[in-house]
Amino acid sequence: MIHIRKATREDAQAAWDVRKHAVLARCSSVYPEDQIIAWTSGSPGEKWADMVEGRFHVAVDGDAVVATGMLTEETGKIDAIFVLPFHMGRGIGMHMMLFLENLALEYGLSALTLESSLNAAPFYRRCGFSGDTVAKYHSPRGISMDCVPMVKSLLR
Repeated sequence: MIHIRKATREDAQAAWDVRKHAVLARCSSVYPEDQIIAWTSGSPGEKWADMVEGRFHVAVDGDAVVATGMLTEETGKIDAIFVLPFHMGRGIGMHMMLFLENLALEYGLSALTLESSLNAAPFYRRCGFSGDTVAKYHSPRGISMDCVPMVKSLLR
C-alpha cells in the first residue's frame, strides 16, 4: 500500500534515484541527450540532502521510496514530482499532487505554481493547472531547459 510521508535526510539517495529514473524514462523523447545527461548525472550532495530533508515528501511502497514531491510553503511552488517508472500510471503522481495541494491549503496558500517539463504538462493540466507558454527553466545545478510555467488557484 502506498502512503505519503515527510522525507528525511536518509531519503536523499532514494529521492535522487527516483528523479534520475523518471527523467530517463519519460524525458529523453522530449529533451536533447546532452540535457538528459546533465540532468541525471552526478550524485546527491549535502545541498540536495538539505532540500530533501527540508521540503520533500515521499510516497513509499512498503519501505521503498517510489515517488517524490516538494512544496515551498513560502511561495506555493511545487517541484520534484517524480515517480519511478515501474510505478507510473498507478495514480501515485496524482495522489502526491493532492497531498501537496492539501498541505498548501493548510498553509493558507491561495495558488500553486510550478515549472513543468514539456512531457509532464498534460499531467499537470489534468491536476487543474493552466499554462501553455514555453519558457526557460534554470535549475540550481546550472541546467537551462524548456519548461511550461503553470498555475492553479486554490480559491474555491
